[in-house]
Order: sequence, then C-alpha cells, then structure tokens
Amino acid sequence: MKCIEACYIGDLTVLEFVKRKVRGDRAVTSDPIQPGPAPRRPSIGLALGGGAARGFAHIGVVKTLVKHGIKPDVIAGTSIGAVVGGLYAAGKLDDFEAWALSLTRRRIFSYMDFSFAGSGLIGGTRLAQNLLSETAAIRIEELPLRFAAIATEIGTGHEIWLTRGRLADALCASYALPGIFPPSLIGGRWLMDGALVNPVPVSAARAIGARLVISVSLNADTFGRGTVIQDHGADEDPLPAPEEPQQNGLRDKAERLLRRQFLGTPGKPGFSTVMVEAFSVMQDRITRARLAGDPPDASINPRLSPIGFFDFHRAAEAIQLGSEATEKCLDSIMESMKTLAL
Repeated sequence: MKCIEACYIGDLTVLEFVKRKVRGDRAVTSDPIQPGPAPRRPSIGLALGGGAARGFAHIGVVKTLVKHGIKPDVIAGTSIGAVVGGLYAAGKLDDFEAWALSLTRRRIFSYMDFSFAGSGLIGGTRLAQNLLSETAAIRIEELPLRFAAIATEIGTGHEIWLTRGRLADALCASYALPGIFPPSLIGGRWLMDGALVNPVPVSAARAIGARLVISVSLNADTFGRGTVIQDHGADEDPLPAPEEPQQNGLRDKAERLLRRQFLGTPGKPGFSTVMVEAFSVMQDRITRARLAGDPPDASINPRLSPIGFFDFHRAAEAIQLGSEATEKCLDSIMESMKTLAL
C-alpha cells in the first residue's frame, strides 16, 4: 500500500484515483495520465585504436554497429583507427573497404616509395595519394560528427588532438609510424603516430562529447606481453633458418631482396618487423595503463593475433573478425546504452 500511495497520477495518488473512479467522480477523467518523456539515447563515441594492417577490422566493427542502429556521434582514432574513423565520417568508408580488399602483396609494394634521404623509410606520398586523394578538400570542422585524430609531437611528446583543418593531413600525421613514415608538419608542430601516447583514445572520445564510449583495441589478444622469462640462454646447436625458394628474373630478385630487408625471413626479422614489434610492446604497456585509469563503457576486442602488422593483403579476414567480435558485444553495448540513457 505504501508503494501505491507513493505513485502519483497528476496531483493524485494512484489509491485516491481508484477511489474516486469507483465513486463515479467524473472529475478524474479530466486529468488523463501524462506519459513521461521518452529516455534519450546517450551520445555514442568510438575510440578506434592503432594496429597497422589489423586496423582493417575497424571497418567490420563500424559497419556492424551501424547496421544495428548504433551510429556514433563522436569518433576519436589513433593511426589506422583515425583513418577508418575519419573516412567513415567523410562518407568514404565503402570506397576504403573496396581499396583494402583489392590489395595484394605485389600491390602493397607498389605503394612503398622507399626513401633513404628523409626521416622515414617510406616517403608515404604514393600511399597518401591513393588512400586520401578524395578527402583532400574535406575539413574536419565540416564533418557531420565530432572527430579527433590523435598524434604525438616530436620534441615535446605532447598528445595532440587534431580536431580542425584538412582531414587528409590529420590522418597522415596520426599514422606516421616513427622510422617507417616521415612526420607531418601541421600548425607549426612536427607530428608522428599517436599510438606513442594514446593507443586507444577513450579519453579523447569522452572529452569531445561522448556520453557512452565504445573502445576497439586491435592488440587485446596478444597474450604473453609483459611476461618475465626467468631463465634463458643460447642453444648449443641453433637451427639454421629455412631458405626461400629461388626465383628467376631481375624483378623477382629485387622484390625478394626488398622483402628480406623490409619484412625479413621466417628465420630472421626484417627492419619493419623489428620496428613494429618494438612499437607494439610499448603500445601494449601504454594501452593497459591508460584504459585502467579511464576504462570505456563497452569494449570490442577482435582476435587478430594471426594477422601480422604488415598483412595488408588479408583485409577480408580482418574485416570479418571485426564484424564477428562486434556481433558478440551487441547485447553488452545495448545494455550500456539503456543504463546511460538520459
């Protein structure tokens, strides 16, 4: 009874309303029940992490969320996460997906304009021209949603949120992996990959307006990171590295040489592998620390460990893994949306 008397219809308790109705008091019909305002959907933010070729999984994540009516109002992205998020905001995600699915090993090498005179092994001009040519005239301020690309300033180590200016410039700065791509000069600052300071930018998505933040980490299943190997030494008889099959032709020899230097062989890591693995270890430590201090409201963690950082030719597999991981998290995301509804 106490519970009923605590509920009101207009200015009447439910109990008084029932009593008057039974007595035939017609006045109660003039005070209809007023439904309360429908709860508003919380503003949704995506925090898309870095991970090189694994970042194609972001395509599957974003498209699956949108298919189920979960459209982001805010996107903060780092490195490849910034690329996918920025192109989605610009309405170019389908074109980017088609380009990603067309990549082969040989076509990937055609985008690598090697440079030994600059501050990066790859000049990046060919890649930027093919990847971002259609966004050259698009400015971040003109996008239909709030967007930030995360970068790191050389010299100071500042975390830079690129929230205005040309979208293509911001994306190039965010994926400028040190030693691989040259840094970008934007607004008087030399900028490089944002994963150095904020690999999965939950904090940025929340700060620029997201009430509910969904994070997407591409390296969450790299088990063993941080393990201490307490006893290790040299083998008595190390196994020889397997040899690659011989190929004929000058072009094949040149490609084999570049592949060995850049990607390495099954028995020996190459330049890019060493750089990216070192970067990945550091990124893993930073991600753990930052997400512990500012956790997302929901997280999507595709199982991408079988895909290497330079396996750009496996886009279809990465996209599928991203979509599958998102499907598994939909119930959790919907529950978070209901909890945070205003």
